[in-house]
Amino acid sequence: MDLRSMIRELPDFPKPGISFKDISTLLKDGKALDYATSALADPFRDKEIELVVAVEARGFAIGAPVACKLGAGFVLVRKPGKLPADTLRYEYELEYGTDTLEIHKDAISPGQKVLIVDDVLATGGTVSAAIRMVEQLGGDIQGLAFLIELEDLAGRSRLAKYDVLSLVKYND
Repeated sequence: MDLRSMIRELPDFPKPGISFKDISTLLKDGKALDYATSALADPFRDKEIELVVAVEARGFAIGAPVACKLGAGFVLVRKPGKLPADTLRYEYELEYGTDTLEIHKDAISPGQKVLIVDDVLATGGTVSAAIRMVEQLGGDIQGLAFLIELEDLAGRSRLAKYDVLSLVKYND
């Protein structure tokens, strides 16, 4: 299946010079969503994944079905103030400023096998924050899976020690 053709590109959104990759057009097609989430899950089937971790919000739309396909639990990584129990907080650098993510402190037990899933790999900042939190909680990261990779932003170079999978690659 040609997943790239299912992703709408919006030039100059959210600002001039950015070509936004809108996955809502893929998500609304049941066959495409099933195909994409199977393609993200299948390479990790032999890794005995116990938890899939995903970052809000589009990561949830991809991560939850991947978790179901792997028979794994699902863990939320959210913006500050969105999770109700005790959280671990991580602040990280962006191109222009900082951002912060949180995960429940009891979301991952030491040694649990984890797959981190997100919609897009760009600079690698967000996934690196998720990696740090998972590892701080003792999770054993088995891989990183992305629907889209923006190759020109070189995020993969920050993730050299991990098994990285991306389904659709853009270099623009």
